[in-house]
Amino acid sequence: MERHELQALLAGDDKACARARAVLRAGGEYSVADRAKDPREHAGVFRGRLLRMRKRGHEPEGLEQVVRILGSHGFPVRSGLITSADRAWFSLFFLDQDATALVACATWPVPPIAARHEEAPSLREDRG
Repeated sequence: MERHELQALLAGDDKACARARAVLRAGGEYSVADRAKDPREHAGVFRGRLLRMRKRGHEPEGLEQVVRILGSHGFPVRSGLITSADRAWFSLFFLDQDATALVACATWPVPPIAARHEEAPSLREDRG
């Protein structure tokens, strides 16, 4: 898929689509899955991720809506990712199986590496 085609599909006026378009215009990297999958598989995965993010105090823009839409969407979807050039933002989107229409989009800032390590459980044992 060409960059301009994806930008056109992300034409929604919500914050998640606007951020994803801006990142694409600024040269962000993107990928679109070659095959479509059952949207309920994605809904289950991202429902769990949404809950974990909320426990850590993060509210990803549009992810709750993505989970709701995918949970009730009756047709296969193709997933896609957009990452800003500075790796500070991450957008997740879903297209219809033909990649001709946007189904849902979410975006959130990527936590700094130090914050991710603080949240991760320690793997070393203290041998006091």
